[in-house]
Amino acid sequence: MGYDEAIIKLGDFGRYQKIIYFLICLTSIPVAFHKLAGVFLLAKPDFRCVLPFEKEGSGYELPPHLWNLSYPQGETCSYYDVDYSAEYLNGSIPRSSNRTKDCSHYVYDQSTYLNSAVTEWNLVCGRGFMAATSDSLFMLGVLLGSIVFGQLSDKYGRKPILFASLVIQVLFGVLAGVAPEYFTYTLARVMVGATTSGVFLVAYVIALEMVGPAKRLYAGIFVMMFFSVGFMLTAAFAYFVHDWRWLQIALTLPGLIFLCYYWIIPESGRWLLSKGRKDCAIANMQRAARFNKVQISSEVLSELLDEGETAEDKAKEKLEGQEQEQRDEGPPPSVWDLFCYPNLRKKTLLIFLDWLVTSGVYYGLSWNTNNLGGNLLLNFVISGAVEIPAYIFLLLTLNRWGRRSILCGCLVVAGLSLLATVIIPTQMHTLVVACAMLGKLAITASYGTVYIFSAEQFPTVVRNVALGAASMVARISGMMAPFLNYLATIWLPLPLLICGALSLAAGLLSLLLPETHNKPMLETIADGERFGKKTKGDVYLETGQELRQTPEAQPLKGADSNGHTSNGQKF
Repeated sequence: MGYDEAIIKLGDFGRYQKIIYFLICLTSIPVAFHKLAGVFLLAKPDFRCVLPFEKEGSGYELPPHLWNLSYPQGETCSYYDVDYSAEYLNGSIPRSSNRTKDCSHYVYDQSTYLNSAVTEWNLVCGRGFMAATSDSLFMLGVLLGSIVFGQLSDKYGRKPILFASLVIQVLFGVLAGVAPEYFTYTLARVMVGATTSGVFLVAYVIALEMVGPAKRLYAGIFVMMFFSVGFMLTAAFAYFVHDWRWLQIALTLPGLIFLCYYWIIPESGRWLLSKGRKDCAIANMQRAARFNKVQISSEVLSELLDEGETAEDKAKEKLEGQEQEQRDEGPPPSVWDLFCYPNLRKKTLLIFLDWLVTSGVYYGLSWNTNNLGGNLLLNFVISGAVEIPAYIFLLLTLNRWGRRSILCGCLVVAGLSLLATVIIPTQMHTLVVACAMLGKLAITASYGTVYIFSAEQFPTVVRNVALGAASMVARISGMMAPFLNYLATIWLPLPLLICGALSLAAGLLSLLLPETHNKPMLETIADGERFGKKTKGDVYLETGQELRQTPEAQPLKGADSNGHTSNGQKF
């Protein structure tokens, strides 16, 4: 009842909701632009040292015999320290020394990329780690933005924070495009990374809060699909815009279009009600009703919302009563209680591992398309396109086959596919790309599954903070992904080998987690400890009830009669 019932009266997912939802989904596209732009902004083309006998402006191409006379085999960061006389260069005299000298200037292959931040600031050889560091700091911005903008949207509203994020994103996106040096560029990209969380997360919440319960699964999945569309469109920009500075600006300016939404997108009705602004919520709902051609008076809406408030008040009173009991009996449960008991600790560590692997492998594959060989832009488009069937797969199977089966299966398929790329001959570009993209599809599906699977594994009393901790673990692996791809400079297949091994290991270990499909939500720490644990007695759960057990089963050590731990700490 309440707001959900009022939405149904307005036409459930009527024309008004569809239009607003579509407009909200479009904001996911520039988020994808900025998250994936680093593939092209920091692209590292083939390069070599400028040799002493070469004139300024020499091209990358060099005759094979001069290459052998100038560079050690497999080395492009140094050259032989010899006298490059005409006799030496024409092969009349042998090389007098094998000593080498580090490069001071470089020349880049412009057949694929006209330029990039890497070529402009020479982020190669000893400075190569700086490109990976820039992408890693971008992901740090994403982490900080999810914390800051999430709290601000709860306090000040979804709409103002969404548009504030868009404005900041445009300003710092343009700044990144005109940055005179590396540090200004990196700082601007950190700010852009933070605003991607402000735009995407807030838009995601608005999309979910404007539809009824029956449509939320689909609403959430389709927002992710629009992100995949933005993924693919990034390659279209890179195809037409070859200068990295203009590319950064071109990817940023579409954000200006969404500023026009300020006069179209309404504030979230659920947020307005949570802040006691029922009149504003009713006004927005009446606007939707008129657009949907539904006749409903403000009095009827008010009554429906009042019923919801009454139910919420009762639930709040019950919750406050439970919290008072907890205060009387001891400290409230915290996320640290998940590590105090063996079964909970095992499940928590496995879930954290799943988040670590899915996030790291997803971004690792998304940013690794330059190392797959073949047509780089085509590889990038395929990498984004395979995400859409992954989400469709989840819509069709997530409520049929179970969470654990899908998570385990997808991680194992991803692992085997990525490991297969290591043994396939490098000249078979098509097969290598096919295996890598199958791995990308599978890891995308597992990423979508781990959200709901984790929420169902954690008890209610610590669910929010536990999911927050899992999300932070995922962001940490996202920050490590650029350095994972940097390992390709050591051995080209190494990033895919590591991603495959991690995916396979995480998939097999996920079999140790209990299935949660069609199972009641866990309420207390005691429920979480007993769920999935083999006991001598017949243990079963009832929705909203404390875990019950037969007389043979022993009570959870360290827990009181209400399932609360005695050593809980403040998180």
